[in-house]
Amino acid sequence: MDSAAGTTAAPLRIGLLGTGPWARNTQAPALAAHPGVELSGVWGRRAEAADALATAHGTRAYTGEEGIDALLEASDAVAFALPPDVQAPLAVRAARAGRHILMDKPVATTVEGARAIADAVAEAGVASIVFCTLRFAPETAAWIAEQTALGGWFTARAQWLGSLYAEGSTSEYADSPWRREKGGLWDVGPHALSVLIPVLGDVEHLTAAPGPADTTHLILRHSSGASSTVTLGLSAPRGAAGVEIEFRGEHGTASAPGWDGAETAFRGAVDALAETVRTGVPHACDARFGRHLTELLVAAETQARV
Repeated sequence: MDSAAGTTAAPLRIGLLGTGPWARNTQAPALAAHPGVELSGVWGRRAEAADALATAHGTRAYTGEEGIDALLEASDAVAFALPPDVQAPLAVRAARAGRHILMDKPVATTVEGARAIADAVAEAGVASIVFCTLRFAPETAAWIAEQTALGGWFTARAQWLGSLYAEGSTSEYADSPWRREKGGLWDVGPHALSVLIPVLGDVEHLTAAPGPADTTHLILRHSSGASSTVTLGLSAPRGAAGVEIEFRGEHGTASAPGWDGAETAFRGAVDALAETVRTGVPHACDARFGRHLTELLVAAETQARV
């Protein structure tokens, strides 16, 4: 209750753009179950997919160009579960319509696309969040804050290896064309960078080299003076897959804890968006950060392809 007004704050109306596995498994369930949110609708390029997901969560389906405008009209904010270069122009469109935006990472795969989003958000004065899982999962978010406050780090190591494209994999996420084209650098790279940058500072120098299959290796020099190494890929054998992030410094070694899945983390991102809407204070993981991630990934991809 609002003690001054004596009324309960209205829920934040959030529409969902996208109907694929990520939308079905993470975003739609998290939005529909969130006590401070009204899932105002689901838009999809395929009407049958939009109908099925909307029906499953008791909301309205939208499709087509006119459906995007209708969903924006029915919403205070929109969440995206779309390929990055489909997401980018729609995020600009939503921001220009005065809607807050909750984007998936990466926000775009071109600097121009990412810059257009950040500019539109700034010009419209809307709130923005980029969903990098470890920044919003309660366990890892608290751990990142602790390591940032502690300081004194000398170096760090991040390894994020998936087995999405390993022999015998049956993951439905492997059917994503953009993920297959761009590989682990773009899919899981934002997660690793979103942990390293707040703790060690901005990346001042980057070196990238290709590894086996879609694997990419990075060496980063940070503004704090610390360095880090990063290994990213989606094609590791199943026995080699896993996530490890470790800092080493004056106080010893700190290793990232596990976390309770993407849906819980996404609820944290929704909370962060609502807090930014309420206070007007930008979150560190906003459209500007999304633009910077894209800048770093473009630089790494360019080097690794040489």
